Formats: sequence, structure tokens, C-alpha cells
Amino acid sequence: MLHPSYADLIKVVNSGVEEGEDPVVNSRYSIVMATAKRARQIIAGDDPLVESKSKKALSVAVEELSEGKVKITSEDEEDEECD
Repeated sequence: MLHPSYADLIKVVNSGVEEGEDPVVNSRYSIVMATAKRARQIIAGDDPLVESKSKKALSVAVEELSEGKVKITSEDEEDEECD
């Protein structure tokens, strides 16, 4: 079992959201997709952003997310960054 919990990860990801704004993440699915994407990046050769006891890419990705080293963006924000 991975720690922290989904609820804890959702709180970390949404911590920068100001009152009245929509949360960045509001489902477990979003957390799973984000950590899976980051784990694939690590497997492909990206350097981990945290020192981890684990050598497993998914565990490292969860730690990065829980420490706020990885930011989850919506598809709309990604499209704006590409313009």
C-alpha cells in the first residue's frame, strides 16, 4: 500500500487553490493518472525530484506529488503553455 492516502494527496495538490476557485483535483482518478504519468517519465529517464528509499518509479512519483515537487495542471493550462 502506498502512503500517503489519496485524501492526503488531494489536499496537497489543492493546497494552492484560493477560496472560491475550483480545486485542481477532485477525484482519485486524477491522482492516479498524474502519478502514473510521472512514473512513466521516470522510467523513460527523467531524474527523480526527491530522494527516495524506494527504487520503484510509482513510489517515487507519489513521494514527489506528496512533497509538492510535481504540479498537476488541467488540459486547458497545458494548451495555453504550448501556445
